[in-house]
Amino acid sequence: VQLQASGGGLVQAGGSLRLSCEVSGRISSLYRMGWFRQAPGKERVFVASVTWSGGNTYYSPSVKGRSTLSRVKVKNGVDLQMNGLKPEDTAVYYCVAEVNNDDTYDYWGQGTEVTVSS
Repeated sequence: VQLQASGGGLVQAGGSLRLSCEVSGRISSLYRMGWFRQAPGKERVFVASVTWSGGNTYYSPSVKGRSTLSRVKVKNGVDLQMNGLKPEDTAVYYCVAEVNNDDTYDYWGQGTEVTVSS
């Protein structure tokens, strides 16, 4: 099983980006998918998640109101639409997937880099 992340890039402050993540390979079940990010010199932190069955979304305060996480069931993945980007959103974004409801992300993508210029 692999998580294929895409959509990162360079954008000016105030701009928008859509990050996509797609699960490839056979996965037994899927409870939740989401995103983490790691800024240069900082720890990896939670960004957003969505439960696969119910579509319940959760956002970190730093992105809430500016971002929308959606399930894309046809491709077994998720899209993270980020608007009003700020320089502090600059980070490598990692897609994650949780198989069981145990607060453990079982799969991590390779990361996609987002750079927001001021």
